[in-house]
Amino acid sequence: MQLRYTFRIEPGPGQRIALGRAFGCARVVYNDALRAREDARRDGLPFPKTGDLSKLLITEAKHRPERAWLSEVSAVVLQQSLRDLDTAYRNFFDGLKGKRPRMGAPRFKSKRDNRQAVRFTANARWSITPGGKLRLPKIGEVKVRWSRELPSTPSTVTVVKDAGGRYFASFVVESDGSEVLPGTTPEVGIDLGLTHFAVLSDGRKISAPRFFRRAENKLRKAQQNLARKARGSSNRKKAVVKVARAHARVTDARKDFHHKLSTTLIRENQAVHVEDLCVKGLARTRLAKSVHDAGWSAFVGMLEYKAARYGRTLTRVDRFFPSSQICSACGFKDGPKPLAVRDWTCQGCGTVHDRDVNAARTIKTEGSKVAAGQAETVNARGAQVRPVSVPAPRATRTPVRKKQEPTRSCQPTGWAQAGIPGL
Repeated sequence: MQLRYTFRIEPGPGQRIALGRAFGCARVVYNDALRAREDARRDGLPFPKTGDLSKLLITEAKHRPERAWLSEVSAVVLQQSLRDLDTAYRNFFDGLKGKRPRMGAPRFKSKRDNRQAVRFTANARWSITPGGKLRLPKIGEVKVRWSRELPSTPSTVTVVKDAGGRYFASFVVESDGSEVLPGTTPEVGIDLGLTHFAVLSDGRKISAPRFFRRAENKLRKAQQNLARKARGSSNRKKAVVKVARAHARVTDARKDFHHKLSTTLIRENQAVHVEDLCVKGLARTRLAKSVHDAGWSAFVGMLEYKAARYGRTLTRVDRFFPSSQICSACGFKDGPKPLAVRDWTCQGCGTVHDRDVNAARTIKTEGSKVAAGQAETVNARGAQVRPVSVPAPRATRTPVRKKQEPTRSCQPTGWAQAGIPGL
């Protein structure tokens, strides 16, 4: 599998100018290619191929006065920009065909985007010097903050500038499978929540850090300070960077927490079972801010790739599984309960349960069945749940008829029919 390692880099003043030039050239080539394909689609012409666009927008464009500055950056950066556009179109068409979740059509890039990036492949002849610096073509040797060693020789490096003005180098390496951990026996079920970020089937409860809630006052002051600055001024640009860095600190703290917890769970357990929550639906409720602050999707994603990397098993239990209604001791289904009920007694065996711990244990039991292929997903009422809703064929659909309004008669009724004048 491919792994990505990201490190902070510290380019000098001249190198920042060179990187800004590379960001701008890659963005211009991307927008020119997108405009060429959109014009071809509007005029009914064939879809332009990448090779033709590369010859027209890069090779020939360098000899024109209005695009002569494209020769100041590495040609590999410009070629990779065209490949990024191909990937965006491929993802868009695959979404229309149902091969992946739907996403919008490619859009034009702006120099005011929060994130700017360029990618260097092996053809660009970039390298890591013996002194630990990153040598990039037409940019120079950039200082890198190494926090760990790369497991193998990287194939590509992507230089990223975020909204806070920080620069990162992201390396893609191939994993040779030597990091598989020795087998172990324990399994764990995880019940994700807001009061406690995770409740484990062994009874442990991990409190929710609530990084955004704790930094909300500082973020509010930084945002108010930004709102007071005049648009287009230098002070407003500085305030924008301060707000971006404040949000970046929250994001980094949350990501660090997710990484440490997911690594611990994967190392300690052979199998991890977690509930497949509908985060998009929960994010549309009044708890949206707390749901986004928890970051359940990012945490489960880390569990998934780390399980594949270290030879563990991750099982997702269906979201319709009534984990809070089933007794983990005897399997008796006790029915739905309000969220205010945190402890309950099973009517079948009399066991007193903590609501969250019992849910984690039932998720562990159901996850083991899913891994063995013996699970039957049922909803809260015990009915079988279909994994995907299949629409009926067009020929068999029942047409929906609009309710017709009752016709009003023009004949005189009531007092007028009797010949009595109205009051």
